[in-house]
Amino acid sequence: MYHRLIRGVAAAALLLVAGAASAQDFSAQRLSDEIRIISADDFQGRYPGTDGEKKTLDWLQAQYEAMGLAPGGPNGQWLQPVDLLQLTPAGAAVAAWTGMDGVRHPLTPGTDLTLRAVNPRGRGAVADAPVVFAGYGIFAPERGWDDYGDLDVRGKVVLVVAGEPDGDLFNGPYATAYQYASYKADEAKRRGALAVLTVIDDEAAWRRETNGATRTRTMTPGAADLELGGALTRETAMALGLDLTALRPHLQTGDFRAFALPDVRLTASAQETIKVLRTRNLLAKLPGTTRPDEVIIYSAHWDHLGVGGHGAGADQVFNGAWDNASGTIGVVEMARQLKAAPAPSRTIVFAHMAAEEMGLMGAYAYAADPVYPLEMTVADINIDMLPLSGPTRDVAIFGKGQTSLEDDLQTLADAQGRYVSDDGQPEQNFYYRSDHFPFARAGVPALMPWHGVDWVEGGREAGLAAWKAKFGADYHRASDEWSADWDLRSAVENLTLLYRLGLQLANGDHWPSWKPTSEFGQVRARSDAARQ
Repeated sequence: MYHRLIRGVAAAALLLVAGAASAQDFSAQRLSDEIRIISADDFQGRYPGTDGEKKTLDWLQAQYEAMGLAPGGPNGQWLQPVDLLQLTPAGAAVAAWTGMDGVRHPLTPGTDLTLRAVNPRGRGAVADAPVVFAGYGIFAPERGWDDYGDLDVRGKVVLVVAGEPDGDLFNGPYATAYQYASYKADEAKRRGALAVLTVIDDEAAWRRETNGATRTRTMTPGAADLELGGALTRETAMALGLDLTALRPHLQTGDFRAFALPDVRLTASAQETIKVLRTRNLLAKLPGTTRPDEVIIYSAHWDHLGVGGHGAGADQVFNGAWDNASGTIGVVEMARQLKAAPAPSRTIVFAHMAAEEMGLMGAYAYAADPVYPLEMTVADINIDMLPLSGPTRDVAIFGKGQTSLEDDLQTLADAQGRYVSDDGQPEQNFYYRSDHFPFARAGVPALMPWHGVDWVEGGREAGLAAWKAKFGADYHRASDEWSADWDLRSAVENLTLLYRLGLQLANGDHWPSWKPTSEFGQVRARSDAARQ
């Protein structure tokens, strides 16, 4: 943890901007009143595709209309439709491999492998496709890491192992985006592969894989359009000629390079039935005066878990007052305050994302089909679960060490006598679990504030204990309901900082950047020319 020193003209100018913006008036009472409204039982837990969704979006639209904001969605509309494809296996998959002897070896789904079609067509097949092994399947130039090397994987099936290398090179206790199957699929697809299968050599992990292999899955909008995805057992990999036990030590060194399995070819197919769930993002905008094509986004997800089906108990309405009625209202109140300020130079968009609880689906849909070009999106500031405590010394964020936005935030926090910290819980992988993440994966610098625990009154010990108790009692439970006893002073503190940060971005010409060790810098760099 550190305090960034304020030096030079740029930092002084930043503080002047913050001072000029200090007329905002975030009201803890108004936050509380509005959270109470949209987390009431009659909003039905705000589940996508239900009457609760319509009631939520109607309420949000009415707030923005009353403020005098413009619709920010496609074609001058308030809403951006999001069609979620829900895939369910249609019969058993079929698979077999051949080796140098030309003999066909059938594979049994659920025993030897799992297979799913992972594309919008709901069907996938490979015929006599070569098979390669790409280690972790990671290409991380900022870390000097390249599992693929110069191997051409076009038209081939790529085998990978789960996770990422151990050690500080991959952020030590904090994971990177490279650990995820979605990244591995994207990278393989970018290189022309037809399918990606994960080799699993742990019995518990294999049980989890097979337990989920026949369930309905919601396809992530914009996900890699591969023919097939799935997994192999260690024994199946061994039969193909891949000795994972012998290879494991070499996968950690950084000098491993992908290789083809000699003469091994795979023929396989799978089919899915498709059901479409339509939901919607809602966007409002404050148009920029001089650079309207450059956009800052404040985001929060409006949805929660709905009614019933989430465990026993008399109360079956999952109100989601904290998660995320609080963040939703935080964005509404941010818009109210920014509308009262002088008109910004850049456009500011207030985005309420759908289906976050289903896997960040609304934000992924936006990133796949953005209303405002991502290369001209300055930053995403995401608000998910406002802090519920008295004032804190720390301003916790997810993904500390990722972007220059945290340095700008630190300078503003200095003026309050506060400091920016990480979330303190690497085991939770928080940076990859809210709506800022699809923006980050697309290269847009993204900031996600969290709950400070270093209380001004009581210190870190009291603050951390209180946060753990609250999270353990109410997170994703029916007990997550509004309370008149909530202390929203820390929420007001954080919203004030995020307001000042947004105005600084909206009235400047600065483009935030990814730090040299961030895995997202290479994505942003592909569009550098657009911002010159």
